[in-house]
This record gives sequence, C-alpha cells and structure tokens, in this order.
Amino acid sequence: MQTIFVMVKCELGKAYQVADQAVQDIEQVSEVHSISGQYDLLMKCYLPQDLDIGRFVTENIQTLSGVRDTFTLIAYKAFA
Repeated sequence: MQTIFVMVKCELGKAYQVADQAVQDIEQVSEVHSISGQYDLLMKCYLPQDLDIGRFVTENIQTLSGVRDTFTLIAYKAFA
C-alpha cells in the first residue's frame, strides 16, 4: 500500500458536499479533514502499489463535483 494526501480546493460553498461525496464514492479515501489556508480539504488515501497516483487523482478526485484544484503529497514511512 502507498499513502497519499490530496489537498483539495473547492468551489465556494461546496466543501461539505465534496467531502461527503469523496467518502461515500471513493473507497481509497480513508479520511477527509477540513483545513485552513489555500486549500479547503485534506484527503488521506491508501492506494495499491501498482495503482498510478496521477491517474487516480485525475480520474477520481478531480472529477468530483465542486472540486476546483488539487495538490498531491506522497508519503513514505520514515520511521520503523
């Protein structure tokens, strides 16, 4: 498994709708947090090692209704 975090900028007034839709419709999304700053949401996703991260984000998260922009972080386990 690989872990990624996707920061999501939403259309005005759509953050709750986007968060709900992500949790309900995308099984790889394990958590969604509301954040302050340039982006509205932080999504934690667990993906199989062989799944293309860019394709996952563009086909699953960026296509959610109300999403304006995304920024993806790839996380590696630093400590055993």
